[in-house]
Amino acid sequence: MENAAVVLVLLLIFATIRFILGIVKGNIKFLGIDGRKSSLYLLITCFVVFFISGCGLVVPEDESTVTPHIKEATSESGNLKVHYIDVGQGASQLILTPSGKTMLIDGGNNDDEGRVVNYLKKEGVKKVDVLIGTHPDADHIGGLDAVVDAFDIGYIYMPKVSSNTKTFESLLTSIANKNLKVTTAKAGIDIKLDEQLTVKMLAPVNTYQDKNNMSAVIKLTFGSNSFLFTGDAEAESEQDMVSSGTDLKADVLLVGHHGSNSSTSQSFLNAVNPKYAVIQVGDNNYGHPTDRILKQLADKKIKIYRNDKQGNIIFTSNGEKITQSSKSTTEVETSIKQDDRQNTSVYYKNCTAVREAGKAPLYKGDPGYSTKLDRDGDGIACE
Repeated sequence: MENAAVVLVLLLIFATIRFILGIVKGNIKFLGIDGRKSSLYLLITCFVVFFISGCGLVVPEDESTVTPHIKEATSESGNLKVHYIDVGQGASQLILTPSGKTMLIDGGNNDDEGRVVNYLKKEGVKKVDVLIGTHPDADHIGGLDAVVDAFDIGYIYMPKVSSNTKTFESLLTSIANKNLKVTTAKAGIDIKLDEQLTVKMLAPVNTYQDKNNMSAVIKLTFGSNSFLFTGDAEAESEQDMVSSGTDLKADVLLVGHHGSNSSTSQSFLNAVNPKYAVIQVGDNNYGHPTDRILKQLADKKIKIYRNDKQGNIIFTSNGEKITQSSKSTTEVETSIKQDDRQNTSVYYKNCTAVREAGKAPLYKGDPGYSTKLDRDGDGIACE
């Protein structure tokens, strides 16, 4: 068929040349056709033959020349994917929706910005449709300035709390350089991300002096599956969420404040009642996650996943069932010390010293906790 097309093209060129000569001379002697009209008839006939033949010409697609499909940020087969990115002692979650939308919650520390940007690129992200900085702590927003610089950004949500750190200022500068607008993160906001999902902001319910309690808390629901992202929200914010009557039930809980005793209060954990718990934690001197938190989760038979043990953690949902994958799919074993009556890495003479240090109350497993300070023996000292 390709050879026939070439012959027809050559014939058309030949006929065009003869037509021009026919116009000049008034006849086409080569083909025995006299007169300009006859020359015109020949040219029209060639055009018609070429058109009819060309319409029936089908050129098979050569797979070697097909433009390759670039990976887009979309979950396979209409699934939802939630990535808990391993950023060490920090936090960052990437959500890829069934229709290819993207939401990023936090971006780890300043040193993690390259890791986060590269992770998003590897997942095919071209645009971050929703960007959330839960609160101004550097281990949550440190890498977000690089994300803003590297990608197209849709909506940005941050709580109404500021910080005088260079990390926070750098993020605001990157946002300003792109003329982007920041929407205040607070309870009651519905985030428009994907028609198949419901994304609600559950906190902060009130205004708090502690920046951790100002953390944006987000609940994402896809079909019968749900995920709760908590930032560093502590017991005060958790209690306000419980008291508000909002539906906190979720299949997957991001454990608040990297597994610190200040978060994941029993009433809050009971309200969420998750099947899975993710702790975003790395090497640290804070004792995260604490034995008390690990024991609370284990007592409720919640499966625990940790970035420091398993690297990047990914949950996939089809709206009915959740599956999990990571470098190691083995469930993390809960490590509880046999004798946690006293943590001697820090010593406090009395509760006055604890309060002056701003560490009250102390829980079992906290640096500085001792049975001497816990006079009523309930596991909480200097309350």
